[in-house]
Amino acid sequence: MMYLDLLVCLVLVLSGVAAMNTRNLVSAAVMVGVVSLLVSYLFLRMGAPDVAMTEASIGAGLSTIIFLIAIRRTEEEER
Repeated sequence: MMYLDLLVCLVLVLSGVAAMNTRNLVSAAVMVGVVSLLVSYLFLRMGAPDVAMTEASIGAGLSTIIFLIAIRRTEEEER
């Protein structure tokens, strides 16, 4: 299990760096959602299932959807 945790941490860091360096806002929002989902997995592994569920639902789910809606509306107004 330790190797899986290290792999999750590596993907977490790479996703964060990719979110900061991408020029596409939709890709950045999706990467932030991936980071949040991986953090929720780490919370679960640390024995905090309530925090993991909250992070997954609010951080990965709701926040990503709000970001994507805001990006879409901003692009529509720019046209």
